[in-house]
Amino acid sequence: MKIPVDSIEIPERVRKDLGDLTPLMESLQKIGQLNPITVTPDFKLVAGHRRLTAVRQLGWKTIEAQIVEGVDELRCLEMELEENLYRKDFTPDEVLAGWKRLDALRHPRLSRRIATGMKKFFSRLAFWRRKPATVKTALDAPLSGGKPLPPQSKAVVRAPAAPAAHDDEIVDV
Repeated sequence: MKIPVDSIEIPERVRKDLGDLTPLMESLQKIGQLNPITVTPDFKLVAGHRRLTAVRQLGWKTIEAQIVEGVDELRCLEMELEENLYRKDFTPDEVLAGWKRLDALRHPRLSRRIATGMKKFFSRLAFWRRKPATVKTALDAPLSGGKPLPPQSKAVVRAPAAPAAHDDEIVDV
């Protein structure tokens, strides 16, 4: 439920240092409020001090809030501590993976071009690695039932998984 920002009272808080609110404010402007603050029925703040402060600095008139009923000062303090103690930041690897995925979604053409280019490169590399071995095998083991082929005869060698344009190779033996 949306409630007026000016109607929210901030009782004594455990957190004294709110840190730099600039990134949170930028996120609120860009994405909006993702998680509601928590207040009592008489609009005393339970959780969400940084979000509330950032919204106030942005000049918002209302904020999304959830109201918890039947909580005393002890329960409010427990809730404030729980919200801030048992959250976990991303690991550096998780942040990197997330940014890579985000970049790929934001720039799909570039990612697709890179992936396509890499596939072409590796398929060509695999083709050229197989081709010399196939030709050498054909020369070392003639196809005439163990008898040497007559000079200047042609043997057809099929390269496995070769591109269509290079399926049949004629080798002079």
